[in-house]
Amino acid sequence: MEKPSTSKPPVSRAVESAFTKVWGGELVVALIALKVETSEADTVAGEVSKFVEVEDVFLVTGDTDIFLKVRFPHYEELKEFVLHRLPAVRGIRETKTLLVVTAYKEAGETRPA
Repeated sequence: MEKPSTSKPPVSRAVESAFTKVWGGELVVALIALKVETSEADTVAGEVSKFVEVEDVFLVTGDTDIFLKVRFPHYEELKEFVLHRLPAVRGIRETKTLLVVTAYKEAGETRPA
């Protein structure tokens, strides 16, 4: 997802409604891919690490520069983070948010399928 503009919402109301119905009252885990200014990578990683909801921060190679693993009690809090708090970090050019549907193994522990 690119940085939101003021003219057009980044997610349609239908998609937002579906997300809220599925994840509205449940714990939400997401992976957020960040594209950043190369010279700002270490600074961005340090700044996003300060958010309490960010569990992991990885500097990676490839099309993405930094991956975050985040956890929120509700979808609305994830939405607020992605649309308002994360874009305030200087050096982030683009974000892409992936919602975790099922975790088969997390923190070294296998979970029942």
